[in-house]
Amino acid sequence: MPADHPSAKRGRVVMLVDNDVRGDSRVQKEARSMAAAGWEVFLLGERRDSPLETWAIGDAEVRLVPMGDKLSVAPTAWRRTMRRPLAYQPGKEMPYRVELMKARHADLTTRFALLNAKRRAGGSAAAHALGKAALLPVRVNHKVLALWTRLRARETVKLRASRKDNSTLLTRAPIWFWKTTMGNRAWRRLDPSLWQWELGFRSTIDRLDPDIIHANDFRMLAVGARAKIRAQARGRDTKLVWDAHEYTPGLVPKHSARWLPAVTAHEAEFVPFADAVVTVSPSLADLLKEEHGLATRPDVVMNAPVQAPAADESAAAVPDLRADCGIGPDVPLLAYVGGITPVRGVDIIIDALPHLPGVHVAMVSMHPNGKNAPVDKARLRAEELGVADRVHMLPYVPHWQVSDYLQSANAAVSPLLHLPNHEIALSNKFFEYSHARLPLITSDIRTMAEMVRSTGQGEVFKAEDLQDFVRVTKAVLADPERYRAAYDKDDLLKSWTWEAQATVLDRVYTGLAPAKAKTKAETKAEVAAPAAAEPPAVPLPQAAQ
Repeated sequence: MPADHPSAKRGRVVMLVDNDVRGDSRVQKEARSMAAAGWEVFLLGERRDSPLETWAIGDAEVRLVPMGDKLSVAPTAWRRTMRRPLAYQPGKEMPYRVELMKARHADLTTRFALLNAKRRAGGSAAAHALGKAALLPVRVNHKVLALWTRLRARETVKLRASRKDNSTLLTRAPIWFWKTTMGNRAWRRLDPSLWQWELGFRSTIDRLDPDIIHANDFRMLAVGARAKIRAQARGRDTKLVWDAHEYTPGLVPKHSARWLPAVTAHEAEFVPFADAVVTVSPSLADLLKEEHGLATRPDVVMNAPVQAPAADESAAAVPDLRADCGIGPDVPLLAYVGGITPVRGVDIIIDALPHLPGVHVAMVSMHPNGKNAPVDKARLRAEELGVADRVHMLPYVPHWQVSDYLQSANAAVSPLLHLPNHEIALSNKFFEYSHARLPLITSDIRTMAEMVRSTGQGEVFKAEDLQDFVRVTKAVLADPERYRAAYDKDDLLKSWTWEAQATVLDRVYTGLAPAKAKTKAETKAEVAAPAAAEPPAVPLPQAAQ
């Protein structure tokens, strides 16, 4: 449907996300399910310096918007001069100078070698001495330039380290100044790169003229808020839903000390423009309400698995996990799904294998983009420990296949380390493991550990404690059926489905655009029986309330 075509559905929803959509199961599920519920959905993601790309997820249209990165590297000459005046400019100048110094050294070495070779071949001592004398100025010049280059290179390395040190005065003073003088608007000075998403997305959103903007995470919150303001200026009653996936103040700082103060201020400035807030867990909902002084607690839309995949999703057969590992049905098998990064604590699984004879691990961690350096590092660690034959690195499978793919494992592992966002998370992996009916071996991060202890679906170990991890793993593998039985109690899994969560999101949309949200059947029913009682609200699953 052309962007300027008037919507004949319940309302036009524009979803925004700061990635390429393909690896984000949550936004894919949101787009498909809301389109299936009768909303006209456009999901906008990003592409870097590439043409517009479009495809469909069910009845939703995906558009990847071209976006530049010219604001990613801010000029830093003044800060460089103040901190380390002899340091090279950020970028490629330092490696260029160092390599050039090496090249000059190689040239000088070759010229001296040529003189020596001629002398050995019978050349005169006078010619040899004259040649060395001629090279003396070149040698002195090289020595001086080499010392100068090394000095500036050392200063550049120290400059980089100082910029990452949050305790230095020259790091803290500008942050304090801009936050004091500008308040939440300080991000404009601290990290102007946040404007990139606005510049990339604004014209596309305006052309789509949405009834509801669904902004995922802090970057797109600002983009959605500005689009809402522009729509209101045109006389449109556009509403904004903010979908908070993480607790922004709890994020691990990136790039520089300015980044986290910038993104928290950025989020705080635009939260007041949200007409509704949804998030991924009850703990995060409570934090957001307190952090931003929200009038109501955000609705919880957990990132649970789809239980009834669409026809185009279910057409492909689910791979066989044990066949992919090359092992039989009686081999003890642990499963892990997700990225391999230090904060996820995955190393502990490999380190434990020498203490778990015969146990294999399937790591569904290989990204389709081919950038798998952490996987290669984990393989190397397994080789060093002599357990490489029991570690199976496997590619990701589509999100709707994960639970079925994992079912033949004996247990699943979630070894996250103690970080603020880990403490409050009920991750999509948690629900995928649960729907695979796998016993869970989880670290003692607060929310997930509390859930596992309360349901009896697994055991909890102390994060980063190898001995405790081995102890818990042995206990689970000794009696896995004890933990699987927890899934039969109190219809535990019924509320942990995307279908249940989608009813919550649909209710949020309907509350924001009630006139447009009525289906044709509902409109006919109202005309036929205008005095009929209002239908009862759809009951929410216990875990989503």
